[in-house]
Amino acid sequence: MNYDNFPSKLLENAVSEFSKLPGIGRKTALRLVLHLLNQNKEDVRKFGNTIIQLREEVKHCKSCFNISDTDICDICASPKRDKTTICVVESIRDIMSIERTQQYNGIYHVLGGIISPMDGIGPSDLQIKPLIEKAEKGDLTEIILALSTTMEGDTTNFYLYKKLKPHQVPITTIARGVSIGDELEYTDEITLGRSLLNRMPFDKSL
Repeated sequence: MNYDNFPSKLLENAVSEFSKLPGIGRKTALRLVLHLLNQNKEDVRKFGNTIIQLREEVKHCKSCFNISDTDICDICASPKRDKTTICVVESIRDIMSIERTQQYNGIYHVLGGIISPMDGIGPSDLQIKPLIEKAEKGDLTEIILALSTTMEGDTTNFYLYKKLKPHQVPITTIARGVSIGDELEYTDEITLGRSLLNRMPFDKSL
C-alpha cells in the first residue's frame, strides 16, 4: 500500500498520531492501527480510555518526582525504605531499572533530564533546587549520583557535586561497571546491581 494514499481520512489521521510516538514509523503505525481495527470495539475503547486516564490522572510524587497514582509514591511512603539515602537519577525509567536489581533500599530523586546545552537544557530546567533543599536539611547520610555515563551525564554529575559539596553530605557515584556512554535503562541488572554495591566517593571518580 502507498502509505501516503489512504482509503480513509480517519485511518490516515490515526496513523499520523501513532507515527508521532518514538521509534514508530508510518509503516509500523499503519500496522498498529489496522490491528486495533480488527479488535472488538469494547477493547479499543478500553485501550483509548486507559491512555486518556493516564494522561489526565497520573501524578508526580511531590517528594522525589517519580510517577505515581498518589501525591507521594509508594517508594517514598514505604517505612521499609532508608529515607537518609537518596539516589539521583535522570528519569523514571532509571528507577525501574535500579529497582529490578533489588540492590538498593533508599529513596530516589528524579531530575527529569540531564544538562545538555545542545538541546537547550540547563540546570534551571531540571529538579535540582529541590535536591539542594533536601541536602540543606541535614538529614541525609548519602547522595548517590546514578546518571548515565555519557558526556552530558558526567557534566550533570559534576554540577551537582559542586552544588551539594558545601552541605557536607557524602556524595558517591555508581562504579564504572556501566560502560562509558551507556544509559542506565539499557544496562543489564547484574552489572547495574554491582555498580550500585561498589559505588565510590564522587571526588575519586574525577
